[in-house]
Amino acid sequence: MTEPMTPTTLFKCLADDTRAKISLLVVREGELCVCELTEALDLSQPKISRHLALLRSAGLLLDRRQGQWVYYRLNPDVPAWVTAVLKAVADANQPWLETEAKRLCCMSDRPVNQAMCS
Repeated sequence: MTEPMTPTTLFKCLADDTRAKISLLVVREGELCVCELTEALDLSQPKISRHLALLRSAGLLLDRRQGQWVYYRLNPDVPAWVTAVLKAVADANQPWLETEAKRLCCMSDRPVNQAMCS
């Protein structure tokens, strides 16, 4: 990341419901691939990818390719306050993410077995 994350940058990223839910699901799960996000959010791959590109260009998320999958995780270089804000929001708003979390947990062909499903 070339410039430090500012509150304005973070809140612009989170001002859209889809980007907010992507960010909070990634924080909750640690890492998610595009196919998991499309399932959880019940949106098309191009729409999810467009939102992921914005989050990546803002420096909030990083991606990595593993075979056919592209995984996204929180950028470890974001300031500690960004991580703290996202974790606090995710923890305090589990009901807001409940539908998406259930879809994710019910996904039958997830590329990686996630431990967060209950």
